[in-house]
Amino acid sequence: MSRSFAVRGGLVAVSACLFAVEPSAGEPEADWQSYRSNDETRNVHDYKPEPLPDLKPGDRPPADSLEGGLWMVMDRAEEELRASGRVISDLALDAYLRRIVCRLAPDYCDELRIYVVRTPHFNATMAPNGVMQVWTGLLLRCQNEAQLAYILGHEIAHYRRRHSVQNWRNASNTADALAFVQLFTSAAGVGFVGSLAQLAGASAIFAYSRDQEREADELGLRMVIEAGYDPREAAKSWRGLMRERDADPDSEDKPIFFASHPPTAERVETLEAKAAETDVTDREIGAERFADAVRPLRSAWLRDELKRRRLEQSEVLLRRLAEADASGELRFFQGEIHRLRRTDDDNKRAIDLYQQALDGSDAPAEIHRSLGFVYWDTGDDDKAARSFGNFLSLRPDAGDAAMIQSYIDKLDGN
Repeated sequence: MSRSFAVRGGLVAVSACLFAVEPSAGEPEADWQSYRSNDETRNVHDYKPEPLPDLKPGDRPPADSLEGGLWMVMDRAEEELRASGRVISDLALDAYLRRIVCRLAPDYCDELRIYVVRTPHFNATMAPNGVMQVWTGLLLRCQNEAQLAYILGHEIAHYRRRHSVQNWRNASNTADALAFVQLFTSAAGVGFVGSLAQLAGASAIFAYSRDQEREADELGLRMVIEAGYDPREAAKSWRGLMRERDADPDSEDKPIFFASHPPTAERVETLEAKAAETDVTDREIGAERFADAVRPLRSAWLRDELKRRRLEQSEVLLRRLAEADASGELRFFQGEIHRLRRTDDDNKRAIDLYQQALDGSDAPAEIHRSLGFVYWDTGDDDKAARSFGNFLSLRPDAGDAAMIQSYIDKLDGN
């Protein structure tokens, strides 16, 4: 990056007008899988950024420095994130996440701000100014506190090692720097309501080098071990996510986390090897604690997941969740996948899962409405009408109550 950019006010000046910048007409789209340095395009994961000293607790770079300017831009992005309407305000969940972060990195506890963002994709981000995003799709895919702690520790490690700042300093020219800040801002909340392609592009341009990923895994796992968690859960996070990806290999909707944190056999094997070297006696997994924290919000997140219409991926996710929790809620959503897909024996499997869900105490009323649709689809009008009636008796104030009643009237021949 040219030093004249910083001399002319650098990021401080850029941040004042950055959010109004639009690509010029006819400007080619950027290739987010690579970056240009000294006129040579390299794979983004192979570059060797200049190492920086670790960020010390309480440090903030001078405002007139290159790094200080980046912090100012991210401060602005944090304001945009808070006003976005996508941050979940749940005091119990916020307190739960803060306890984990402070347990992992007590010296940095006061300067890390955690935001839970409602979006169904698996992702977590750590901005250089201490802003951590945790997406609801990530919380939905964790099975216990130890798995979540590994991911949070990994992100904190990127923060402590100043990896995003290293990447920023390696931007080769002003145009690259502007693109970097625009997309970093997007990933931090300004543009996360955009298309999936934009989100993936934003993540990919911040893709950490392999050395940075190794450092974050090593330091993050060390924090997990020092905090008393079972380190064997770390690799399970990756394996679960990769199974989900592999369930729909032709889909362009790959987990966004992969763009900036590429999964490799090497990293999974390394995590497993490191865990094998650790005495896991009396190590915590925290499955019940985690379940208590997310269960009140999980139904809404599962609905968001189904709206993605990536049913093969969602089926893998729900099957994995149901291994540890055979609740009526999860059986219902498993049934919803079959009802929506409607191929082969999906209707029969949906009915079976709905009936299993009804055996539980936490079965949602929507099961009866869904059963009504499946029975109607299979030509069993009597059962369809009864199921719709059961739904209305439980949810007379439902937004679609009038429509469901019209279905009953039609099925009854009225």
